[in-house]
Amino acid sequence: MSATRYAYLGPEGTFTEVAIRTLPEAATRELVPMVSVPAALDAVRSGAAAAALVPIENSVEGGITATLDELTTGEPLMIYREVLLSITFALLVRPGTKLSDIKSVTAHPAAQPQVRNWLAAHLPDVVWESAASNADGARLVQEGRYDAAFAGEFAAATYGLEPLVTEIHDAENAQTRFVLVGRPARPAAPTGADKTSVVIWLGEDHPGALLELLQEFAVRGVNLMLIQSRPTGAGIGNYCFAVDAEGHIADRRVGEALMGLKRICPKVRFLGSYPRAGVALQDVRPLRAGTSDAEFTEASDWLARNLDGRG
Repeated sequence: MSATRYAYLGPEGTFTEVAIRTLPEAATRELVPMVSVPAALDAVRSGAAAAALVPIENSVEGGITATLDELTTGEPLMIYREVLLSITFALLVRPGTKLSDIKSVTAHPAAQPQVRNWLAAHLPDVVWESAASNADGARLVQEGRYDAAFAGEFAAATYGLEPLVTEIHDAENAQTRFVLVGRPARPAAPTGADKTSVVIWLGEDHPGALLELLQEFAVRGVNLMLIQSRPTGAGIGNYCFAVDAEGHIADRRVGEALMGLKRICPKVRFLGSYPRAGVALQDVRPLRAGTSDAEFTEASDWLARNLDGRG
């Protein structure tokens, strides 16, 4: 395995490249752009890279399905860290192109919901074509296959383009969340401001089946930050659920919730416990009464005393 190589969703000039360069260790790693999310994660699985940074969620469109599906299937991988990046787009064109010249635009599919209103207002008749990434869209404009691309303004110089319009975003304060993914290993120690990600498969479909899964978290005071259904590929109506929960697998409330899920679900895939990006310890909401590690330990000791006849 190449311990000094990190893969990321490329090519050069993507928001993912900007995100990975915010990691402290990026300065000492070889950063390798990959053509797709599956290719970046397969580089980790094969040992060609020690880790890969890929987008997993944005604040406008929700989960990035390519990443969720790759983490759900195939050889298990684990999330070690997350990065939050504010997103704003520029309309990149070849030099000399005017707004009235633009008949076709391209970008990653996740970009479209973030610029849809701007397009409707300024380029209502334009033809949209999806690209593997926003930077790849810029490359396609450079090659003359499309008239314009939505990408980060920083990508213009890399592909010999000009930003015709900047600061394009339908939603204020839009962010994309990226995750650093590696091979499974012992999670880092809890920080007190952590997140745990899992994928849960439903067992027999029956009324209240999803509620039973959610109750494993709720009764232990574990707050869910994301829950998204994904088809399993086994037919219509067969789903698994990607879940992000507050807390660390080493926290008693979280660990016991996961054990509860393991008892009632045919499959649970642990994707990692890792620090929450942009959240300081003092910003974490207080635990609900009865859900701290100390209170779980006290209850366990009480049970042991009664089992021993000590009351």
